[in-house]
Order: sequence, then C-alpha cells, then structure tokens
Amino acid sequence: MSGEQDFSASLKLSPEQLEAGRLLFAGPCEFFYGAQQIGQLPDPAAPEVAFAGRSNVGKSSLINALTGRKSLARASSEPGRTKQLNFFDLDGQLVLVDMPGYGFAKAAKAVKEDWQGMMFDYLRGRPNLRRVILLLDARIETKASDRDVMDMFDKAAINFQVVLTKCDDVKPKAEEARYREVVEEVSRHPAAHPLVLRTSSQTGLGIPELRAEIAAFAEPVQN
Repeated sequence: MSGEQDFSASLKLSPEQLEAGRLLFAGPCEFFYGAQQIGQLPDPAAPEVAFAGRSNVGKSSLINALTGRKSLARASSEPGRTKQLNFFDLDGQLVLVDMPGYGFAKAAKAVKEDWQGMMFDYLRGRPNLRRVILLLDARIETKASDRDVMDMFDKAAINFQVVLTKCDDVKPKAEEARYREVVEEVSRHPAAHPLVLRTSSQTGLGIPELRAEIAAFAEPVQN
C-alpha cells in the first residue's frame, strides 16, 4: 500500500463520540434470547449490531470486553458446534447479536450448510440490523472463508465493519503489515465501512473506539 492514502487511519472519532460509547456500554447488558432456527428469531425492535467471525477469532472475549463483563458471552468448548444466535439487550437502546463462528474445519458438512443458510437468512432479512462487525484475527492471514463472507455481504448490501482482534499478541511490525493488508482488502468491498479498528480484549486497545462506532446506532429509550 505504499504511496496510497490510508483512508482508515484518516477517519477519527471525536471525544463526544467516544463518550457516547462509554456511557452506552456502562449501562446494563443482559442476554435475553437464543435462536437456533430462523423461525425462532425475536420480533424486530431495537437496532441490532451483529458480531461475526471465524471460530476462535475471539468474538466472545471482545463482546465481554465491550460490555465490561467477564462471562456475558461464552465461547463454545468445541468450535463450530454452536449454531445459536444469541441476543443481548444493551440498556434498551441497542441489541448485540453474537453469531456462530464460521470456517471450522471439524464440523460436519451439514452443520456448515445449516450455519450458512441461517446466517444469510438472518442477515438478509433482518430489518433492524444496522451493521455487522466482522472480526479478523491479527495473528493470521485473511482466509478464503473470510473473503467469501465479505463477498456475501457485498451481494446482499449488508453494511459491515472489519475489526482486528488479538492485536496484543502480534509484534508491532507484523501487526502493522497485517493492518495494511486488511485495509487494502476492505477497500475492495463496497458494503464495507472504511474504518478498520485494531483491538485487544486483554489490553483494551480499540475498545473505546469500537464502543463509539456501535453507539452511533443506539436509539435512546423514550420516556
């Protein structure tokens, strides 16, 4: 990417946006619904932000870091086994949706096909879905399954934003190279938000910024 403008780095969040994110995620957040089939989804109400990513990308840890809770979202002991969409109410203003991981090698073909079908049906047909947060592991290269998901988002015109996880576990030079590779990949996808965030659930890197991005979709409760 030498010589190209890094559009992602040029997008800055204001102190007001960061504070709005802090306030929203300081409020209560509770699990309220789990759906294993598309016909079991709760009625659309508050705006939803969904989290997607490969198995073992650190999705549960990131959701817990965002909400300041240690065990709100739980990772499956067997990656690829969880097929449930988990819904969390964030102070009545927003719903966080924890989607099952994809790209798992050991799951049966039927499980993969079921997941792909449910994921696409949910993403394409959910009227109150505002954005998908697509998590990519900073330690490894972008996989074919990640690109397939991004292509699916483009075709279905689903707004998504890429977030790098586990950035604390990568040496600075390698992390910067990985970040630039992802920014370049994102630039090729019309449905992608241009801001790529670097995060760490362990150190808190990028957590305030991601809170601010998500808080932009919240709808305050009317008294």
